[in-house]
Amino acid sequence: MKTYKQQDLANMDDTERARFVNCLSGFKSANVVGTRDRHQQNNLAMISSVVHLGSNPPLLGFVMRPKSATRHTWENIEESGVYTINQVSEEFFRKAHQTSARYDREVSEFEACGLTPEFEDGFHAPHVAESALRIGMQLVEVIPIQHNDTALIVGEIRWVEVKEKAVKSDGYIDIESLGTMAISGLDGYHSTQRAARLSYAKPDKKLEELDIEGRSKDS
Repeated sequence: MKTYKQQDLANMDDTERARFVNCLSGFKSANVVGTRDRHQQNNLAMISSVVHLGSNPPLLGFVMRPKSATRHTWENIEESGVYTINQVSEEFFRKAHQTSARYDREVSEFEACGLTPEFEDGFHAPHVAESALRIGMQLVEVIPIQHNDTALIVGEIRWVEVKEKAVKSDGYIDIESLGTMAISGLDGYHSTQRAARLSYAKPDKKLEELDIEGRSKDS
């Protein structure tokens, strides 16, 4: 094992440090966030920081980088109050990665990267037709992280579209069957393989391995 001290990180050049630190949190979900401004300009951005914040009400969050540079996604969310989160699959992860390029505001990443915008009736923000799991979000709050001038964008789920076969009777979504990708660092993409589903952990009960439907394999 090699130990990296705080000063070692400080001594890295910016690109090396960004790659290194981004890998430390392990595998992350790969999503693209869809937004639209008041001029009907669509925007799409790669995000690897989406996290579950609660189920009742159903909340998701993700981190946005500082506004020191132009952030079309952040600006559109604050302006319209809605956005979509679209899981990235093996089918289009290269196109999704390209959305992280800094396009001018008048350029739609959907068009530039070869992805298809679709809309739910009455919902302002576009979702990605190629995604097998897409979520319509309503902005709840923006929580500033003062130490590095980023922000946690908190939203409530308004609707979910997912391939029906992936949703099991106990509510579990078999996202592996959707071909969903994971990200390591800034640019590593990974397909996944489930090791197991396990029973709810209790101090007085032995863990059981479950099948894909949530039933004990021992019964």
